[in-house]
Order: sequence, then C-alpha cells, then structure tokens
Amino acid sequence: MTGKAKAFALDHLGLRLRVFLFFAALGLGAVVLLGLGLGLGYRRLGSADSLNAFVQAGVIGSFGVLGLTAGVWYLFDVNVSKPIDLLAGALRARAHASVDSALDQGAARYLGDLAPAAQATALTLSETRNALAEAVARETTRLSAEKDRLAALLSDVPVGVILCSGDHQLVFYNGTAVDLIGADQGPGLDRNLFDYLREGPIRHAHRRLIEAEDADAASDLLCATRHGAEILAARMRLLPDDSAAPGYVLTLRDVTADLAAHAKREALLADVLDRIRRPAANLRALLSVLPEGTPPPAAMDVALRAEAESLTATVTDLAAQQEEGRAEAIPRSPLRVADIADSLRAKLEAQGLTLKACDVPLLLRGDGFEVVGLLARLATGVAELHEVREFALTVEEDSGNALLRLCWDGAPLLLAPLEGWLDSVLDADVPGVTGRHVLMGHATEIWPETDAEGRQAICLPLRIARRSGPRPKPIARAVVYDFDLLGKARNEAVADTALSDLTYVVFDTETTGLLPAQGDEIVQIAAVRIVNGKRVASEVFDTLVNPGRSIPAASTVVHGITEAMVQDAPDIGTVGRAFHRFAQGAVLIAHNAPFDMEFLRRNEASIGATFDNPILDTVLLSAVVFGQHEDHSLDALTHRLSITIPEEARHTAIGDTVATADAFLKLLPMLKGRELNSFGDVLAEMRRHGRLLKDLN
Repeated sequence: MTGKAKAFALDHLGLRLRVFLFFAALGLGAVVLLGLGLGLGYRRLGSADSLNAFVQAGVIGSFGVLGLTAGVWYLFDVNVSKPIDLLAGALRARAHASVDSALDQGAARYLGDLAPAAQATALTLSETRNALAEAVARETTRLSAEKDRLAALLSDVPVGVILCSGDHQLVFYNGTAVDLIGADQGPGLDRNLFDYLREGPIRHAHRRLIEAEDADAASDLLCATRHGAEILAARMRLLPDDSAAPGYVLTLRDVTADLAAHAKREALLADVLDRIRRPAANLRALLSVLPEGTPPPAAMDVALRAEAESLTATVTDLAAQQEEGRAEAIPRSPLRVADIADSLRAKLEAQGLTLKACDVPLLLRGDGFEVVGLLARLATGVAELHEVREFALTVEEDSGNALLRLCWDGAPLLLAPLEGWLDSVLDADVPGVTGRHVLMGHATEIWPETDAEGRQAICLPLRIARRSGPRPKPIARAVVYDFDLLGKARNEAVADTALSDLTYVVFDTETTGLLPAQGDEIVQIAAVRIVNGKRVASEVFDTLVNPGRSIPAASTVVHGITEAMVQDAPDIGTVGRAFHRFAQGAVLIAHNAPFDMEFLRRNEASIGATFDNPILDTVLLSAVVFGQHEDHSLDALTHRLSITIPEEARHTAIGDTVATADAFLKLLPMLKGRELNSFGDVLAEMRRHGRLLKDLN
C-alpha cells in the first residue's frame, strides 16, 4: 500500500477511532519496550535462575501498562474525544442546518476554552445569518408579492398551463391542468409529462417547433390523457433557450364535450338526410306520373297524403332533436334564483315598482343579464298597459325545468302586446338584444296565463342546473413550480447523481403492531415529495388502509386510528399501487426504513408491483453526521435539528413524514459539508454504520 493510499484511509477514520488506535499503539509500544528492557537486563545478569522472575515481572508490567493505557484512553475518550465529536456535530448543525439553539457546554467542560469559543462562533454565525436574512427579506418582499399575484392569476386561468423541460419533465402546472390531465394523486414536479398524456402528438409537435427555428412559432395539436378518457386541445410554444432540446409551454383545453357535440350534430345531419330523402323521393316519383293540373286518383291521393304526413312527422321530430341538442350545448353559468329576484327587484324599484319573490334552492342555467332584462321589460310593459305597481316572482320545478312566473293582480295580458315587447330592444345600451334573442339563446318560450289563485302571470321556463346546497370545500388552485428544474442535469446512474439532483419520496406507515411476520398490517401510509432540494407542499400522499384484521387497543392509543375509521378504507393492494405510482422514479426515505419496507414488500404480490427504489434511512444518516454514540430516534433527531413536531401530529403518518422530510433537508447540507456529495458517497458511508440497521439497497 502506498503512502497516499494510507493517508486516504486514515482521512476517513473517525476521531475517536484514531485516538483509540493512538493509545493502542502507545500501549503496545510500552509493552514492547518493557520486554526489551527486561530481556536486556536478563542477558547482562547472566543468571539462569532469574529467568522466571524476569518473565513474571514482564507479564505483570505488561498488564499494568495495558491497563493504565486503557484507563487513560477511556478517560480521554469520555472527556475529550466524545465531547469533541459532539461539538463538531453541533457546529455542523448550526453551520449547515440553520439551528439557532445554544450549544450544550456541559459535555465539553474539560475542553478548556474550546466550548465557549465554539459557542461564540455559533452565536456570531447566527447573528450574521439573521442579519443577512433580514436584508434579503427586505429586498425580496416586492418580488414575493409580485410572484404571489402572478401565481393567483395563473391559478384561475380557464385553461391548463404546463411548463416542461426539454426532456419533458414537469416544471410548472396550475390547478386547471390538474383537473384536465386526470392524475390519481395529481401531477408531480420533475415527473415525466408522459405519465399523464400520450406522448406521440407532443413529441411530434416539439420536434416540429425545434426544426422550424422560429422563436415565435406555436404548434396546435390534439392529445389524449393516458387512460384515453379525455381529448385535449393543446398549443405548444418553445421557451427561449439555446440548447438542442429547449423546454416548452403547453396550454390545454378539454374538447371532449365539443367533439361529442360535433359528432352528435353530424349524426343528426346524417339522420336528417336519410329520413327526408326517402319520403321526398317517393313524393317526386308519385308527382312525376301525374300530369300537371290533373287531380290525383283516389289511391294516389292516399299515397301522397301518407308521404306528406310522414315527411311532416320526420321534420317535426328532427326539429325537436335539434332544439334539445341546442339547449344542451348552450354554455351558461349557474344562476341562483335569489340573485335573479334581487336584480329584478332593483330594476323595478328604480321605476317605482315593487316585487315580492320567494327563495327557492335552485341553480338555473342561463345568462343573468338577459333573463333579468327580459323580465324587467315585460313588467314595465304590464305596468304601463294595466297600471300595475306590484308584482310577484314565483318559481316552480317542472320536469327538469324551473317555471318562472311574473304575477300581478289585474287584467289578463293578450298575446299581441307580448309579441310586441318581445320584438323590442331590452336595453338601449345593448341594441342587439331583444326578447326573442333571449328566448332563442336559452332555447325556451314564453306565454301569458292565469294561475290557480286567479292572478295573471307571464310564464318563462328555464333549465335547472342543480339544486343549491352548502358551499363545497374550496378546490386547491395554487400553481406549483420550480423553474430551476429547466436547467437540471440528469444522470441515469443514481450512485453518481448529486444528492440535490435526486427526487425523493419521504414516507411513513402506521400499523396494527410491530410484528409483520406475525400478521400485523398497515393502517395508514403518508408521503411527501422532495424535488430539487425542496419539499413540494402540494404533492402529498395520505390515506388510511383497511388492514383486513382488528386493530389492537394498544396500537390505537399510539396512532389514534380505530377500526371504524378504516372500515370503508381501501385495502393495501389498492393503496400500495397508488403509492407505487406516487414514488415512481424517486429515492425512498424513511426513519427506520427496514420496518416500513418489510410491510410493503411482504404485500408486493397483492399490490402487483415491486418496490425496487433506492432507499435512504434517516437513522443511518443521523449516525453518519452525529456519530453512532448519539440517540437516533426521530424525537432526538428533530430536537437536535430544532424541528418541532406538534403534539397532535406525533405518531401520525403524515406528521412523522413531514418531520422526517424536514430533518432530511437539514441533513443534506451537513452531508455535503462532510464531502458526501453523491448518492453513492452517502450509501458507502451509511454501510459503515450497518450494525444499526440492515442495508436495503
């Protein structure tokens, strides 16, 4: 072995092991020197009878030297080596993980001024970091506010917006895109777009735009979701980039309903041509044999009438189908009956009229401006014609429609004035909108009648959208992005990949017990994703699991999950498949990973997938950073890194998962500080602590 190789080996030994080797060498050296001294003395004495005495003296002296050396080493290890190791770990935590708590100087009380000096250094570092953070915060406040405004705008645009890198990895998506691509757990940053959309049209459009070499070019395309249920119209535009495969923006719109409506219209047109062509041909044939001006014979007259009636019935039926299809195709927003009544009341009160209205829990499909304008015009006309000052608005459900009645006491309304009002403009500021325009646009009609109470009324049916009820929970519409992913270098060999370039899924399980080999099962799985060195707050997996067996009361006391809570939950096969998709392509991280992985791997048959992801364990990472002599429980690790786990979240899968993820993010810079930069470096270092946990990789 060369000197360079020896130095390399010594560089990777821990401080305490080096000190131990130093004292071991010192003790062995003293024993050797003692033996040499006694041997030299025996030779100079030259008496064979004294050999036993020299041997006894050598043995006693050797044991004494070794015992003294071991004792001194133990005292040195406890009072010097171990405190230095603890002090080094604490300093790394404060240097790399932004821990601000005071150093424990009691453990290093025999190190002289080293502990106070380290505390002063840590305090100065903390003060400098806080001052820098305040300065950065002041400078970035405006940018953060503008970013939030932009995110709010993009979150509610009516089209899905996706930003991808040149190798089709997701960098940005908004809430509408989540709805459109129909992912089980939602999309994920740094996941491949083709996990959600079929790749053929997207790859072709990307290639066309690259070959066009036009920075302003855009490509329109149709693509389908992965399971093929939705057809999306998309527009792709490349990002300004000089690389061979630039990233791109993809805007998406669901045209499934549009295509279905187009297909329905085409089918209706084909049906029209087919059903009209035959009776029209028959009429033409019958009339062609009859001289012009000649009355038809009796038999021909019957045939002509039958064909005419058939043609009339066909046209009537097709017109009804067309009217129904047109009504369904009208894109109208839901209107509350209370909102219609309130707006109509305001318009009538401005003209000295009053309106009483009932509140019905219905949402109607229509244009609020047009409906209110039409009812106001009719009420004004009735008031002028019959000198009516008071009106009432009632709403009644009728076969999928809501029948609106504008009622009054007085003379009935004839059809002639009603027809005139329908032909007049509703609002002088909108000259193109008449009453007939409103009726045609809503595929409805209007008529006067006398109701059951003897009041006069104008009836207007509108389609019901749905019944109103409690406001649903708000849908998360936040945009999710990390633009640093656009320039991210990718390495297929995980061992050679930098830790910051890997995608991680941190997870935790809650179980019926601690013995999977004896039938214990998972009752909850939670996971979060870490992409580009940041935890993505919106990408969370958290679900209960039906274990198919009872949950002991002792386990419920720990995690709070009862049998009633999991009664309707999916089984491990269903949940396991969803979790496998969520963790696809990522490094799995858990605290005491062998425990959680054993539960997953023993269910791989029912899940139908193999968990062959690379694995990191925060227990071993803690041992790498802080040494094996420390406590490496999750509570101890989070306390050491100044991470607070809320009491109500402790021993819940999602609470422990978030705490483990935050701990890992603080351990990352500390690992880099020890020059452990790649996954392979960390894996090799973890295997040195293999006596703590078995290796899962």
